[in-house]
Amino acid sequence: MIERRFEQIIFASRWLLAPFYLGLVVSLVLLLVKFTQEILHIVPHVLDMSEKDVLLAVLTLIDLSFAGNLLLMVIFAGYENFVSKIDVANHEDRPDWMGKVDFGGLKLKLIASIVAISGIHLLKAFMNLSQTSQEELMWLVIIHMTFVVSGVLLACMDRLEGHHAHAAKPTGNPEAGHH
Repeated sequence: MIERRFEQIIFASRWLLAPFYLGLVVSLVLLLVKFTQEILHIVPHVLDMSEKDVLLAVLTLIDLSFAGNLLLMVIFAGYENFVSKIDVANHEDRPDWMGKVDFGGLKLKLIASIVAISGIHLLKAFMNLSQTSQEELMWLVIIHMTFVVSGVLLACMDRLEGHHAHAAKPTGNPEAGHH
């Protein structure tokens, strides 16, 4: 009886994560504010801006959009994996991936988004070479490649784990695996 109550308390403790996800929703609102600020800054000056400056501004908007997508993915998948299922199964706008992203998939999507965001920062630096020092550019490349390598290693580990889990499953044949 004590063990059962203890396990119920531990299981209920997952709800302590709910405020974290609510905080991430607030962060999504903050990103929207910055996105709106950027749009309002760009639109009145677009006719006076060079093509390169417009492209840099658009890359900033894409960067903010990727960060928003990343936040939403973490909110949805994290909440569903660790707190509770989100009951919107019949909603017409429910994303197809929702409810299907496990923790391993979330890690891979997270690193892929980080690589994309890092790539945009690197592209912005390359487009603005006159205002980017060689040292800064070097560090941006090193950081980007670190994210790329991390992503590849995470994907390899996830694949190996999947093969290991698949190999460890009983086949139903008592002779399987015995040579």
